[in-house]
Amino acid sequence: MYSSPVYRPPSEARSLIIQITEGCSHNDCTFCGMYKGKQFRIRNDEEVMAHIEYIKRYDPNPRKIFIADGDFLCLATDKILHYLEIVKSNFPNAERISCYSGPKDLLRKTPEDLKIIREAGLAMLYMGVESGNDEILRRIKKGVNGNQMIEAGRKAIDAGFTFSCMIISGIGSNELSKEHALDSARVISAINPNYFALLTLNIDEGTELAADVRSGKFKLMTPDEIMDETYLMLESMDLEDCIFRSNHVSNYVNLSGVLNKDKESMLEDIRNAMKAKNYTPEHFRRL
Repeated sequence: MYSSPVYRPPSEARSLIIQITEGCSHNDCTFCGMYKGKQFRIRNDEEVMAHIEYIKRYDPNPRKIFIADGDFLCLATDKILHYLEIVKSNFPNAERISCYSGPKDLLRKTPEDLKIIREAGLAMLYMGVESGNDEILRRIKKGVNGNQMIEAGRKAIDAGFTFSCMIISGIGSNELSKEHALDSARVISAINPNYFALLTLNIDEGTELAADVRSGKFKLMTPDEIMDETYLMLESMDLEDCIFRSNHVSNYVNLSGVLNKDKESMLEDIRNAMKAKNYTPEHFRRL
């Protein structure tokens, strides 16, 4: 009853996944292969109800629910409210409902619509910022610029959502590494999310970026270069009580803490790891 593959954020590992949309309505990002094999579509009521009846047999009383696939928030507001009511009526004890949110989806919604959606029960949003640099965002075909990322993130937070966003280390290659670090620090600082995750670029076969790597157009960065970039990015951020994680399998060095409170200790961790060359092995990092 799931259309594979199914993705969710690492923090939703124990959540019940309810698939209301399939694929991603944007689906142009050069680095992302998550939904390249899927045609985007919205499931109808009959499909959603059959799906819910199926998964209720395995998890009838979930604490957390994640609505998949990549683009639930692209639906019209009345459709979102309709499906949230279906989800809540079938799982009345769920403490949290969350989903991915593309920046263009947030920009299209009015502040009033976002507040209505939040009050209807959608509590947490995850947005892939990827980079704060306009040229990198153009190259990876994200569809927005850095200032629009800030606008999207602030709209979500102002509407009352718990907001989590992500940056990808190495997405600008050596050519734009400094710009990536500084502009990403600016954008994330301006958003000031509740949660911020830093992942490291891994190449998905079949993507435009994979072809650019093979042709030599895009150069992958070394662990030292990635950590130099990470150091500059964290050093340049100014955040208030933001839970930070850089402990994904893709990362060369595991970091976690609260920004800005734990910034200096994490910078020290980076310096120590670089001195000792204590990096996650490449074969494990690409699992």
